[in-house]
Amino acid sequence: MHNSVQNLINTKNIIKSRLDDLKISKLPKIIAVSKTFKIDKILPLVEYGHLDYGENKVQEALDKWSDIKEKNSDIKLHLIGKLQTNKVKFAVKIFDYIHSLDSEKLANKIANEQIKQDKQLKIFIQVNIGNEEQKLGINKEKLADFYKFCKNLNLDIIGTMCI
Repeated sequence: MHNSVQNLINTKNIIKSRLDDLKISKLPKIIAVSKTFKIDKILPLVEYGHLDYGENKVQEALDKWSDIKEKNSDIKLHLIGKLQTNKVKFAVKIFDYIHSLDSEKLANKIANEQIKQDKQLKIFIQVNIGNEEQKLGINKEKLADFYKFCKNLNLDIIGTMCI
């Protein structure tokens, strides 16, 4: 068995054990962060049946995942890095989730591109909970207004990603 598959199994077992202690039966979704890894290191996980993968660069995801996603539409890609507005059309094409929506400009671009491509992504708003200037994200005091703005664009906001 490939070590990445064994690592996934071990991780699931640890999580399941902790959840059993808490009497929680539903396992969380595990996103295997595949950024910087070559596809030959990831294919054993795909073959094992794991479906969710995180990437932080749009071009790397396109190069790595386009063929695989054509063959297996159940695979879900999560953009976990900063999305630049000039990469939105490519991101909408390859990703299923965006974890880093952090501006009205980006929200507008995503909404327009989803219409063009007839595709709806699941999106997390990135929140800067510490209001740290060096970090990106929506100020937590502006979250409610930003959420309403996004919903008015028909974006499928499913949660927040906090930094």
